[in-house]
Formats: sequence, structure tokens, C-alpha cells
Amino acid sequence: MMPVAAFLTAQSNEPELHVKLDPSRTIATIPADFIGLGYEISSVARQGLLSAQNTSYVQLVRTLGKRGVIRVGGNTSDYASYSAAGPAVSSPKGSVINQAVLDNLGTFLHATGWRLIWGLNLGSGTQENAIEEAKAVQAAVRDHLLAFEIGNEPDLFSRPGGHRQYGYDYEAYLREYRAWRDALQKAIPGIPLAGPDAAVATDWVVRFAREEGQHIKLLTHHYYREGQNPSSSIQKLLATDPKLYPTLAKLSRASQVSGVPYRICEMNSYSGGGKPGVSDTFAAALWVLDFMFAVAAENCAGVNLETGVNQLGFISSYSPIGDEHGHYRPTPEYYGMLAFAQSAVGRVIDSSIGPGTGNIKVYASQAGDDRIIVTVINKEPSSNVKLVVDAGAFPVRSGCIARLSGPSLESKSGVSLGGAEVSSAGSWKPARTEPIGAAPRELRIRVPAASAVMLTLRS
Repeated sequence: MMPVAAFLTAQSNEPELHVKLDPSRTIATIPADFIGLGYEISSVARQGLLSAQNTSYVQLVRTLGKRGVIRVGGNTSDYASYSAAGPAVSSPKGSVINQAVLDNLGTFLHATGWRLIWGLNLGSGTQENAIEEAKAVQAAVRDHLLAFEIGNEPDLFSRPGGHRQYGYDYEAYLREYRAWRDALQKAIPGIPLAGPDAAVATDWVVRFAREEGQHIKLLTHHYYREGQNPSSSIQKLLATDPKLYPTLAKLSRASQVSGVPYRICEMNSYSGGGKPGVSDTFAAALWVLDFMFAVAAENCAGVNLETGVNQLGFISSYSPIGDEHGHYRPTPEYYGMLAFAQSAVGRVIDSSIGPGTGNIKVYASQAGDDRIIVTVINKEPSSNVKLVVDAGAFPVRSGCIARLSGPSLESKSGVSLGGAEVSSAGSWKPARTEPIGAAPRELRIRVPAASAVMLTLRS
């Protein structure tokens, strides 16, 4: 085995980042189905997309985890309808879901092992059609159903061109929601519900948790860094979003008080389909890896990254799974999700960082008593760093290092994890890791600029 110190002898002038692990302190527990993907209902209306017959797509999802959550909703869901025997239609403002699409979705969920959150049309639909649709969804997906949402982003309904008049507020929404809730519960006893699916109004979630918490199994909220615009840059994406942690603190508190878990059920970099040249680059891989750990550390039940056809009718730049006329591929953001899937295990433990960290994030998770994974995300564009890890009382007898890397932050291809790319069939396994043997108290590892390192320690 190569001694750990040997990794750094040629780069002794690089700055050091000191990390101390404390496995005795649990920050949060990571649910097994934390990872998720989100789809506009117009995307699901595409015949054969979410189907067990779409084998490469199934494998791409399974590679992210044996358990996860698919969320179907988005802006198009508040213009959609259900017609059991009618033709399926994929349209921004007129999608139609039929029985064949739902049957395919059931086979897809069975093949992947993932569960489903399904959004019903509160914006422009009727209770009668929603009840018919909910019954059909429940019958098609069976025990893979997690919950139904009633409406998508109702806090934006009163915006110009929205589904309600100016002045529509939380109280008006709650009255509508309860009427729909009662009708659905009467028609489908025991129907599992989630909400309020707020876009930006976190206070709606806080109030909903207090007033509806006893009737729901999941609180839901959305997140985007911002609406894509000329200033939506890589630099901004990789910097800390000042609104993120205050939002998470409110959600975590509402969840704790109500006893209902919360999920970021729709999220990605820049809304409106993402920013080309930003959302589809290696920078997005580092961003999403950091984001998922940050949210997990705030006791979130999981996240659903939007992918596929968006509310404007085209494939979003931020899609983790690219789609070129039915040919599916992992994008850079997918590799960030995959890195999280490989490194976020069990529980998040304390990993205190010394001063002078710059745009570098460190997280640690522990599975059982014999394995700790330290994830270091260096979002600095040109500054390498030496990671000095104090494992504390954890006896390091062996381990290995895997790296998430790309040619540059701007790269749209050439991304790898553990020295390997995801295959054309959707599978992945590491091809190159750096072993470490029994080590002294402090481990020293080099983390190049614009990359991430996953350091696995075994006792």
C-alpha cells in the first residue's frame, strides 16, 4: 500500500485544509430513498419514456440507487387531464395522460424499485377528473405510490397569467385544498397526500405543516438558484446562495414540530430550463453534489432533480439524463448525483473545518461502525488544496480515494467518477481508486481545483 503522505510530497506548497471528524455526533440521517428525479407531466405523456421496456433509462435510474423517488408534476400538471382510453398528448398546456402511459409507469417503477409522487391538476382541472386520475394512478403503480400532491406551486397562482385572480393567498388556497382533500379522501379512503408544493413561499409550508400536518405524509417545497437570466453564471452557481440556509432552517423546524418529513420535490440550478453553458457543465456536477449534502445535513427527506421535457416544451439544459431523440445519456449533473449516491451513506457526522476554506465544502457520512466516507468538493476554479483529515478515535486500517473530475468547470463531456464513465447501457463501476493502508492520526490527500474527492476510511 502507498503511504498516505506520499500523495503530497510534490505539492508541499499548496494550502492545507484541516478537517476533524467526530463520529459520536450525528448531524442527520440520510433516508435510503433520498435521491429523486422530477418530471413535468408532459414528459411522462411521451409514450415509452418511463417504461420497463426503456432498458437503458431504467438502468440509468437504478445506477443512482436501488431506492428513490420519481415525482411527476410541474407547471404542465395544472393544465393536464386524464382520459383512460384517449390518446396520450405531451403539450405545455394540454397534456393528456391515458391508461397506457400509467401502465408503463407502473412497470418502470417496478423495474427500478423507486416510488412515486404524483401531482393533480388544481390549477384548471376538476375534482371529478382528479379522482378518476388518482384511482388510475393508484391502480397502476400499487405499492410504489408515495403520495399525491394537489396543485403545483399554488403560491404563484395569482401571478399575471396564473390560474387565479390577483389576491389569491394562503387562506384561499387552503380552502380549495381542503375541499379537494375531502373529496379525494371520500372517493379513495386512505389516499396519501403531500403538499403544499410551494415554489418560493416557505411560510406556506410552515403554516401547512401546522394546519394539515395530521392529514399528510410529506411536506413539499421547490428550489432553484434563480430564474435563468444573463447574470446566471458558473461563478454564481458555485457560490453560496444566501436564501438557501434560512429556507432550510424554516423547513427543518416545521418538519420537526409537525413530525412530517419535508422534501425538495422539484429543484435544479436555474429555472426556465437552465442556463446553457452553465447548467449542463461539470460545474453543475460539483454544485449538485454540494447541494444534496447541504440539504441532507438539514434533515431533508430527499430531493428531486428536474429532468427531461420542461414546461416550455424542450429538454432542459439542467437535465441529469440527456435525451437526444430517444438516445439517453448521463450529463455532468448526473455524475454529481452518482457521487452523492456513492458517498452519502447512513448518517451525516460532524466534520469541523479549520479557517481559510474558501469555496471548498467537506461532508462526512458513516455506515455502520467500520466505514466513514469523507467528501471534499473543491469549487475553486484554480486553487488546489491539501486535505488534512484528523480521524479522531476512528482507527484507519485501510481505505481508498475516488475522484469526481472533468476537463474544466465549463466541460460538457469527459466527466468521470472513480476513473470511469457511465456506460451506454447506463451502468457504472469505478475503474481507478487510490488505496491507502493503515495510517497515522492525520491523513493528507491532494484535492485539485474544480474537482471532488471521496475518501473512504475503514477500521
